[in-house]
Amino acid sequence: MRSLLITLILATAFIYFTSDSLPPVVASHFAAGGAANGFMPHPAYVRFMLVVVIALPLFIALMVGLTGALPARFINLPNRDYWLAPERQAETLDYLRRHGSHFGILLAVFFCFVHWLVIRANALQPAHFPEALFFGGMAAFVVALIIWLGSFVGHFRRCP
Repeated sequence: MRSLLITLILATAFIYFTSDSLPPVVASHFAAGGAANGFMPHPAYVRFMLVVVIALPLFIALMVGLTGALPARFINLPNRDYWLAPERQAETLDYLRRHGSHFGILLAVFFCFVHWLVIRANALQPAHFPEALFFGGMAAFVVALIIWLGSFVGHFRRCP
């Protein structure tokens, strides 16, 4: 959880300090092809990005962390009875918390990347979103997500 909190602090600083370069009215939504088709006042955009970059990853990490408060029958894991047996339950719940934090970090980094693309788009006149960079970043995010999910499922599939 500490690494998630450090990431969120750094992400907050990144959003806050890089937003100075944005215009008073920020192109914040883009159509296919990259043309701007939605705008927000600068302060509203910064607030929105801060909420997305902080609240969503934190919410997801906290929800995963709260699984320990649920009865075992409500936790869906491969080999659930083995992993949630009293002698392994604390270790399993700790793994879930760490894995949830890793997902939160992944989300925060991706949202910072999208913010950076919005900055790049707004530096152009007219504003134009760099779709190729976005799709490359989205592909990297999906690969990281597959690796994250594979390690999660792989961890719980093994059962001595």
